[in-house]
Amino acid sequence: MSAKVLIVDDEKDFLDIMAERMGGRGMDVSTATSAQDALEKVQTESYDAVIMDFLMPEMDGFKALKLLKEARPDLAIILLTANVREEERIAAKKLGAMEVLEKPADLNMLTQKIEEARTRKVR
Repeated sequence: MSAKVLIVDDEKDFLDIMAERMGGRGMDVSTATSAQDALEKVQTESYDAVIMDFLMPEMDGFKALKLLKEARPDLAIILLTANVREEERIAAKKLGAMEVLEKPADLNMLTQKIEEARTRKVR
């Protein structure tokens, strides 16, 4: 069974490339262009992991992370960011982020983290 992943990013080109690459690795990929769209999707669908841009225009990563975890406490959320301060990384993990990774994301690392989330969920 393949991992079911939701990728959230306001940059459509980045979103399309990531969806194509992750799909090419055998994952079942859905996309959302905003945190609000992602919140709606997690209400109706189950995902092994959510990969979300930390900096989006409508809602910052902290607020989105908090709302997603309230909706689905067991949801594995991997944040991606071009630059994040260490204190923000620590705060995101305290709010429930599984991982905070730098953009551009290393696809092997991202795949490994998604697999960890999936196997943790199966247990």
